[in-house]
Amino acid sequence: MAKKSIEARQRKREKMVAKYADKRAALKAAGDYAALDLLPKNASPVRLKNRCQLTGRPRGYMRHFGLSRNMFRDMALQGKIPGITKASW
Repeated sequence: MAKKSIEARQRKREKMVAKYADKRAALKAAGDYAALDLLPKNASPVRLKNRCQLTGRPRGYMRHFGLSRNMFRDMALQGKIPGITKASW
C-alpha cells in the first residue's frame, strides 16, 4: 500500500491536469511557450504516474487492467477478472 499522502498528491495532480487541459492545448497550438511556462508544473500530464487502483503501487502496473501485477495475480486466481484463467499444460 502506498502512503495516503502519495495517493492524495496523485489525485491532486490528476485534478490539476484536467483543469488546465484545454488551456494547455490552446497555448501549445498557438505556440505560446512563454505562457505555457507560467502554468503550474503539476498541470503537465507528464507528471502523472500510473498507479494501481487498489493499492497505489507504482511499479509493475498493467495498463489494460489498471492494477499492479500483485493485485492482478490475486484477483485472477480468485476468479474476479472475467476471461482470465491460470495457464496449465
